[in-house]
Amino acid sequence: MIKIKFLHQYNILDEYFVNADVTDVKIFEGRTTLRKFIASMLSYYPWWIIGLYRIRKLLVRLLGLVNHQAPDALPDLQPQDVSFTPGENVTFFIVRCAEEERFWMSEAPEDNHLKAYFGVVREPVTDSVNRFYVITTIYYKHWTGPVYFNLIRPFHHLVVSRMARHGIRHSTGVGR
Repeated sequence: MIKIKFLHQYNILDEYFVNADVTDVKIFEGRTTLRKFIASMLSYYPWWIIGLYRIRKLLVRLLGLVNHQAPDALPDLQPQDVSFTPGENVTFFIVRCAEEERFWMSEAPEDNHLKAYFGVVREPVTDSVNRFYVITTIYYKHWTGPVYFNLIRPFHHLVVSRMARHGIRHSTGVGR
């Protein structure tokens, strides 16, 4: 896995990869900072994601999962709203470890079927261009974990890719 090789230079992040059941890394490049990228990415909330939350509610009932309240709308985060302090929340994510302009790793809210981490690592490409590794790792806690994740897997790829593209476009001022 060449794309993960760069990530291993940050030993502090190893605990979020070791023995993970699923590791997904997507790579994007843009002329923006880590903080601006995360703020724009986590502000992406189009109408069709609301529909996906409704479908998730059905799965939650069928599989007996924790029912997290879907937000009516996500805030329009500004870069200064993105905390790099472990234990603090950014939208519904809990910051686990972060270092300004290097990496940001968070945990999704507690569930009984899986534990999920979401993060971004920045790699400078040139003086003005950065490469962002958008990471999701999943640890299954119950038989419902792989059932649930494999049902939502295609949507996961779609949502994360769209969020990251939004993060690149809107944090650089393109499209606003």
